[in-house]
Amino acid sequence: MSDSAEDLPTPVKRRIERNRQRAIILKRSKLVSHPYAKGEVISEDTTTLKIGATKYKDTGGGFLLEEPDELEIPEKVVTQVEAPIFEPDRPTCENCEKPFATSWLFDHFTFRCCDSCKDPEIHKLITKTEAKDTYLLKDCDFDKREPPLKCIKQKNPHNVRWGEMKLYLQIQVEKRALEVWGSEEKIEEERQLREEKRVITKSKKYEKHMKELRKGMRSSLYNRTTAGKHTHDFGPETYNEEDDTYHHKCTTCPYEETFEKM
Repeated sequence: MSDSAEDLPTPVKRRIERNRQRAIILKRSKLVSHPYAKGEVISEDTTTLKIGATKYKDTGGGFLLEEPDELEIPEKVVTQVEAPIFEPDRPTCENCEKPFATSWLFDHFTFRCCDSCKDPEIHKLITKTEAKDTYLLKDCDFDKREPPLKCIKQKNPHNVRWGEMKLYLQIQVEKRALEVWGSEEKIEEERQLREEKRVITKSKKYEKHMKELRKGMRSSLYNRTTAGKHTHDFGPETYNEEDDTYHHKCTTCPYEETFEKM
């Protein structure tokens, strides 16, 4: 065999020698102690080294990847879940008187009503502005009086740029109004009283506006140049029952006057 090897061309001999040297280097590299190892390096296969009690996998990317011990049992991943609600601890629906586990009204308003008994007519939502006008409540009645009324926030459907609306459960707002006023009769009396005041105020503004208009018309007819020389001679007075005012006019000039008697 040596004779046949000697007959090989020189380039082939050099390639064989390089491969032999490379194989020797590779074998030695797997038996060299790892600089951080405290135990003996044992080569199990072409990609696995065991240094002491730890196995390493040759990733081929220039570093060793530590492999878990086969005898080591991986830890169980425990997912935390909420404790189940037992039957005695469940809230009871005010309508069907049955315990329930979940409820939209209870989650958002702490109102004991199950989803099966939820009625869109009975359990309406109402805006804070409407609640204040209808039930004559103030801001403090919603937020300061105990317990504060719960609400949900929603974007204004009329304009997204406006602030969020606060929606309250109407049946809870009615209950709060009874706490404030005492009875439905007192709420109705206060509502009528406020309506009367609103009508009176509106009527007074209208009368004031009309007087200013009449005064402006009389001023345009009255000649100011003769105001200091002329003495008015008023005729008989007339009474306007609707306005509760009196009216008379000068018999010698176009001047007219409307006045009230105290």
